[in-house]
Amino acid sequence: MKNKGLLIIVPVIAVILVVSGGFYTVDETQQVIVTQFGRAIGEPKKDSGLYLKIPFIQHVNYFPKNLQEWDGDPGQIPTLDKTFIWVDTFARWKIVDPLAFFQTVNNVTGALGRLDDIIDPAVRNLITSYPLIETVRRTNRELDTFELGLEEEEMKDKRQLGTVKFGREEISKGIMEQAQPKLAKFGIQLVDVKIKRINYVEQVQRSVFGRMVAERNQIAEKFRSEGKGEARKIEGDKVREMKRITSGAYKTAQEIKGKADATATKIYAKAYGLDPDFYSFVNTLDMYKETLDKETSLILSTDADFFKYLKGYTGK
Repeated sequence: MKNKGLLIIVPVIAVILVVSGGFYTVDETQQVIVTQFGRAIGEPKKDSGLYLKIPFIQHVNYFPKNLQEWDGDPGQIPTLDKTFIWVDTFARWKIVDPLAFFQTVNNVTGALGRLDDIIDPAVRNLITSYPLIETVRRTNRELDTFELGLEEEEMKDKRQLGTVKFGREEISKGIMEQAQPKLAKFGIQLVDVKIKRINYVEQVQRSVFGRMVAERNQIAEKFRSEGKGEARKIEGDKVREMKRITSGAYKTAQEIKGKADATATKIYAKAYGLDPDFYSFVNTLDMYKETLDKETSLILSTDADFFKYLKGYTGK
């Protein structure tokens, strides 16, 4: 009985293995090439569903049907106006002929290598055929930037970087037009190519940064000159105002002094008119007080006017 059971189970297992190996599925993101002894047979299976194959003899090769990524390596490229820049590009592609794809590049890794060999030279050819402004701009739209320290006319001149005739989009389109015919034989369709980033090489960066620093220093010097000029103007106004105040004060002081001298002279004249001898005597005493002290010695004649009030002094 045991031997009979084994005889029944073994064929059943073999049938199951054969039947299970004869079916395969394809989902919405896949397409299939069936090979027999390494050679493709039949038409590619692009529609999703369940399919049959000969077990152990035929092999199923799956390829993606959706968009694939390609990211290029940044490279140093000179523009038409001899400006060296780093250009980083990326692309989107898909397999449109899985049979040609299988027979040429065989897999996605091989396809990426072919994309490197074809897209990179196309990028270099297009970049070197146009000046820098064509690579970085798409239109002639006026830049809506503002830079502190520049006058309106200077800012307008600075915004005029040149005329864009083709632009960045046309360069990307040209890269596709150069690369696509070369990729068609591999069953690959190039869907899109874009420039991801552009930057100056290090040597040019230093030159650009140096020029930027020089421009900022020039603007700073302009501000300093304007500030010094304004300071000189304020100082000049201050000096003129001080002179005006001082002159007015001196004029007022002289007027007051003149009026006081006139009043004093008037008083002196009136007092002199009342008693001229007494006035002369008082003035002479003041003169003695200012000119004579204990150590002063005078030699005067007896008829000197300075001596006349001392003649009658008895020393009491």
